[in-house]
Amino acid sequence: MTKQIDLTKQLPLIAIIRGVTPDNVIDVAGILIEEGFTMIEVPLNSPDPLTSIRALVKEFGSEYLIGAGTVTTPELAAKVIDTGANLVVTPNCDPKVISMCVNAGCATFPGVATPTEAFTAISAGATDLKLFPVSMFGIEGMKALKSVLPNDIKLYPVGGINPSIESMQPYIKAGAAGFGLGSALFKSSMSLDEIRKSARSFVHNFRECVNNH
Repeated sequence: MTKQIDLTKQLPLIAIIRGVTPDNVIDVAGILIEEGFTMIEVPLNSPDPLTSIRALVKEFGSEYLIGAGTVTTPELAAKVIDTGANLVVTPNCDPKVISMCVNAGCATFPGVATPTEAFTAISAGATDLKLFPVSMFGIEGMKALKSVLPNDIKLYPVGGINPSIESMQPYIKAGAAGFGLGSALFKSSMSLDEIRKSARSFVHNFRECVNNH
């Protein structure tokens, strides 16, 4: 299936801002964007997530990939699509969710933890793949999976990635295109200054890893 989303202009780091609220989502996302992020995910287990996503879509438009994570069912996918989101990330591999979101024009990153799930997701039209939890694969497992996937499918490990070069470099050397970044990037308890510092560190060290690969 032809991939419908061009990610070549996106920084391949997905900001997972679980716990963000409608009151502060614009401030948080604005900082992330200022520091270089272009893909922002509000997990659906955050407070009033659809309101936050609508606010982000209205504020930042289609220039960035803005949308939802933890989209586990077609019913949830329909609600996310209705917000105008153009990014969907899932923790699971549901072909109906994937095809719904891709057909709606969303960059869609389903979570996979086995080769069977990976190929099922690709057949359903996945933009690229979220390896979750990446601990299920490890570096060697990820390399083995990548060796059998189509060359145009990119892997985004998620789970336990921190902003150090030591954390990211092994995955990049093994073929990861980018990462999904959760609590090491954003926690609801963090100040805006802490969020900026974390975002800046992730972007800088990721680029260092890529440049030195």
